[in-house]
Amino acid sequence: MSSQTALGDLPAGVVRHLCAACVALVVLQGPQAARAETPSDAAAIASASGSESRWGLGLGGGTIRRPYRGVDDETVALPILLFENRWLSMAGPGIDLKFPSTAPLSFRLRARYELGLGYEAVDAPALAGMAERKAGLWMGAAALWRTGVVDIEAEWLGDVSGYSEGQRATLGLQRRVPLGGFSITPRVEAIWLDRRNVDYYYGVRSQEVRAGRSLYEPDSTVNLRLGLRVDYRILPDHVLSLDLSATRLGSAIEDSPIVDRSGTSAAFVAYSYRF
Repeated sequence: MSSQTALGDLPAGVVRHLCAACVALVVLQGPQAARAETPSDAAAIASASGSESRWGLGLGGGTIRRPYRGVDDETVALPILLFENRWLSMAGPGIDLKFPSTAPLSFRLRARYELGLGYEAVDAPALAGMAERKAGLWMGAAALWRTGVVDIEAEWLGDVSGYSEGQRATLGLQRRVPLGGFSITPRVEAIWLDRRNVDYYYGVRSQEVRAGRSLYEPDSTVNLRLGLRVDYRILPDHVLSLDLSATRLGSAIEDSPIVDRSGTSAAFVAYSYRF
């Protein structure tokens, strides 16, 4: 069995815990850590220079609220593993291949196993009779522009696993503000999901129709996400982090019969050590 198939066949409960691990791995890092998951650490990614390789370890925990009807929030505790050098940036299930570039603009190829998507019918009574939706492997490209005022990252990814066969594009802005031993980094992101993507994860097929759950064939949509990260540097290589985010779901997702929320949220805390 290939590694991709094995990941796709994980039980729903394991997938949800891995999802939380994925988010914490890519969200809760020290200010100099690279992140392949979202543009909210774009400045840290761009700041890596030279050929020195750096590793990071830590512990984190938090909660994720998912949009599916009747699906409980997840609370997890997990380890953190980071790696960064001039050519590669890795965090959790994501990896970036960096192209040589001149500041303030940089480019990279990106591969990421998307653990936060999908469900099984046993996850909640409201999903009974629904076919399993699997997470997938996404690949694409990203560009980062450090303007000196805000850091802007644009990302395009396509589902190469063949599950949704969808695409998505993200435009994110963030600004890190140092405050002595603290730093705060607010961020905002717009995430476009194409029709295939939305239909696979939030649509209802004809054979899945039940009383109270009608046929649903959604179109493309845009999610909006706000986030805030606070880092406290205890010592030069020791960092405590808090990351909060809230996502306003696009209308095509919110109107789905298997969704009962207009938004999702996540909160994480972590300790990390860079060496």
